[in-house]
Amino acid sequence: MKRIVLLSLAGLFFAGSVFAQDDLLADLKSEDSAKVKENITIATFKSTRIINMHSVEMTGEGNLQFMIIHHFGAIWDNNEGATNFGRLFGLNAGFANTYMSFDYTPIRWMNLGVAFAGNSTLEGTAKFKILRQQSGVHNYPISVAWVSTANFYTAKSSESPNDLYWNRFSYLHQLLIARKFSNAFSLQLTPSMVHRNIVAYGIENAHNVYSIGIGGRMKLKEKTALTFEYTRQLNMYEDIIDKTGEVVSYSPNLFSIGYDWDTGGHIFQFFLTNSAYASNLAQLSVNPVKDNFGQWSLGFNLNRSYSVKHKVKTQ
Repeated sequence: MKRIVLLSLAGLFFAGSVFAQDDLLADLKSEDSAKVKENITIATFKSTRIINMHSVEMTGEGNLQFMIIHHFGAIWDNNEGATNFGRLFGLNAGFANTYMSFDYTPIRWMNLGVAFAGNSTLEGTAKFKILRQQSGVHNYPISVAWVSTANFYTAKSSESPNDLYWNRFSYLHQLLIARKFSNAFSLQLTPSMVHRNIVAYGIENAHNVYSIGIGGRMKLKEKTALTFEYTRQLNMYEDIIDKTGEVVSYSPNLFSIGYDWDTGGHIFQFFLTNSAYASNLAQLSVNPVKDNFGQWSLGFNLNRSYSVKHKVKTQ
């Protein structure tokens, strides 16, 4: 009888312990679920470029990205007549600008790049991630990044063959402010400043050229999207004296529309733009005037990322 009583008491004690442990685990799970978590927004844009302009995105830490940006000739020249069919809408025009760059992200918030920018120019770029859109522990409604580009013209000038190397440098600084409004739609505001170390003398000429731009992405399907860009140059585009002494005017409006296709290994971007230049610095300061839609150009961006470190950290 005593054994039965003792076994019964032991069973009650064991059952009570199990229920107490279950209650404790439930309390811990409830406490953990009540904690505020960090929700960082990713993939505001799929590529490091919206179309022509830099996006707030950069490759993951330890990644090396190779990018080709190619602009063809005018899709239809009114002076060429039937020859335009042979030009194949600018794809076979014999005129193109190609931009090839290598970008590496040594740490999560910084990206460094070098590029062959076409027309005998080289470029170096540094991009810094300042703020990341997120909710939870911190609530930031936007992502912010900064891009600085140094452009060096390598060819000697026929007018000034002995000019100082310092005079061949130009710079571009951009603040990138973006928001991902939903899984399908993102917008970015991009104020920019181009600085040239030397400009021709003239009343309208200035060392600094300012512009403001907006770009966006609308997701169509899981791997495809439509993109657009519009940038307005704010000064130094009308009746400017160039280095030859001629008075010229530039187009203050830069338009681009594009189609993104994520193939899994590459991001392929096909676009139509009113600039034949592939370098942002030229697009935002000396873009030729386009009198009609036929003078617009087709182009594409193609990029591929490679893991340099054994373990690549995501953004």
